[in-house]
Order: sequence, then structure tokens, then C-alpha cells
Amino acid sequence: MSIHCEVLTGVDGARLGIATLDAPKALNALNLPMIERLGEQLHSWAHDPGVVCVLLRGSGAKAFCAGGDVRALAQACRDHPGSVPPLAASFFAAEYRLDYALHTYPKPLLCWGHGHVLGGGMGLLQGASVRIVTPSSRLAMPEISIGLYPDVGASWFLARLPGKVGLFLGLTGAPINARDALDLDLADRFLGEQQQDALIEELLQLNWQEQTALQLNSLLKAEQHRASAELPAAQWLPRRQVIDEVLDVADAASAWRALENLKHHPDPLLAEAGQRLHEGCPLTAHLVWEQIRRARHLSLPQVFQMEYGLSLNCCRHPEFSEGVRARLIDKDNLPRWHWPDVSQVPAAVVEAHFAKAWEGRHPLADLG
Repeated sequence: MSIHCEVLTGVDGARLGIATLDAPKALNALNLPMIERLGEQLHSWAHDPGVVCVLLRGSGAKAFCAGGDVRALAQACRDHPGSVPPLAASFFAAEYRLDYALHTYPKPLLCWGHGHVLGGGMGLLQGASVRIVTPSSRLAMPEISIGLYPDVGASWFLARLPGKVGLFLGLTGAPINARDALDLDLADRFLGEQQQDALIEELLQLNWQEQTALQLNSLLKAEQHRASAELPAAQWLPRRQVIDEVLDVADAASAWRALENLKHHPDPLLAEAGQRLHEGCPLTAHLVWEQIRRARHLSLPQVFQMEYGLSLNCCRHPEFSEGVRARLIDKDNLPRWHWPDVSQVPAAVVEAHFAKAWEGRHPLADLG
């Protein structure tokens, strides 16, 4: 199952639920049983009056969660060419329901986002009411490299970043550190790697009967102050002006070419971002451009409903399974994209990714 759940009782009898992603060798990547188990447990704690607060964390030093189990999804796509694999339909529906449940959770829900927080891990972190990052945190939506697109609600949180920063992060898969996450409102608190046990102990000491929001805020503020000397330097907000100028373009193909030109930029961070896009999937660039454009006018439930269709349609097309093969299975890093030229991706193919891919009512129609 790879999800470990426990409940600790505090001094006044109030209980703290702790859910741990427990697959450290896989960097706590999410498979369908893990998603279902976590969703069931969070639902149970939400309706248990004795549980006053929840902590979501990952085991091992390397990652909170490095995303979803895309290898299994890609294999299912190869087994069902041109159609939606049953695993994909179940996986994405369960994952997006879980992410939405986090965004709308009725109790304080803290997420400890240390190490790699990628893809599906970002979906979990961004839904929490208190998003904690640490000196080791590296947050990213790297789907450009595997022919998918930034999902798990990324349409929502990338579209709401300042200027063109969200578009930039979606197109390049560039990682952000803890300071970036705080600057961009992708995290709420910065704590040291060794402060988790102390945080749990202090949560158990709180009086959860009155002024809980004030007490919790004071606790987190004090813990963050202790870690302030470890906060890394900002990377992306100081480069926002350059990013905004580079992406002041009219369409996805122009954005691709503009970012690709950064490969030789004297700033190594920008050069790395340009190289990452250059090696990425041209179709994904079109999807990122369009999803962020559409998401500006959507509610959170509508975002997850849009992404569900996008994800199923990505499974029907060849780029996703080929990207996973090249990056994660064969690891030759030589993906043979069906549309290798960004200017040759048909507009009809991009539009088809946003079309209905199921029978009858939308499987996520009841969100919200």
C-alpha cells in the first residue's frame, strides 16, 4: 500500500492524524492504491471530531513525493494504443479527487514538502492549508520532458503566478527552491530539515479548544524564525523581468523559440531552462500555453475537470508513452516525438486534447 497512517493524542485529548507516503525507494511516487488509501483516510479524519489537525509527509531524505507512477500509466497506454486505458481513467479521477479534497479540507492540514516535490507531489503540497518547505526542497512541474503536461491543478496555480512566471515554469520544468516557493506563494512556511519532530510535539501541546488559528500561526511563525538563517537565495523572482520579456509573444511556437534561444544565455539558470525546453516535447508546449490561457477564467473544480480530459487524451496520443520510455524506462534520453517541430503540431491535435474522452456525465462533475 505504501501509505502509513497513525494518530497521536495531545495533552488535552485532541488527536493529530499523520499520513506518511512510505515508498522512499520510489521517491514516494503515487500509484493508484496509495491515492485511494490516502483519500479514504483523509475523508475519515475529516469526519472524526476527535482529529483536530492532519500532517502529510513523505519518508526518506530525498523526496516528499516525486510525482505519479507514470511508468505504469505509460505501459497501460502501450497496451491500449489509441484509446484510454482503464488504469488511466481510474488513476486520474482518483488523483484529482484527492487533490481537490486537500484544497477544500475542513481542518488544518500541514504538508511537509522536503526534497523533490514534483508533479503529483506538487498537487498534494499545493492543496494543503499550510505548505511547508525546507532547505532541500526542489519543486517542479517537469512534464515537458515526458510528453505530458503540468496537471494536478497546475492549470490553477501556474496561471495565478505573477507575469509570465507560471508559463515559464510550465514550459521549462525549471525547479524552484524554498525561497522561490515562498516568493511565488507556492509555500507558506520555511522550516529546517530537523524541525519536524519538534513541530509534531508542539502540535500535540496546543490547546485546540480555543483560538486554534492564532496558536497554530504563532507556533509556525516561531519555528520559521529558528530556520531563517538556512533560507536559500531567490532564483526566479529576480529574473521575472527577463522572463516576462522573453515570453511576451503571441503563441506557443513563438514561446518555444524564444525560450530555446536561452540555451546560450550567460545566466546559467536561464541557460539550463532553455536546454530543458529544447529537449522537451513540442506538443506539451502547445498544451501548456492553452491550459494556462483557459484556466484564467475557470474555477478550481473546472480546472480539475479540464485536466481530466487533457490527461485521458494524452494517453490516447503517442508522445506521453514515448517520453516516459526515453526518460524513465530505457533512459536513452532520445525521445522520438511524433511532432518534433513545434511549428508543425496541428492545431486540430491541440484542440482534440481538450475534447471529451468519456461516455455520459463527466466523472468529476460533482466536484464543488
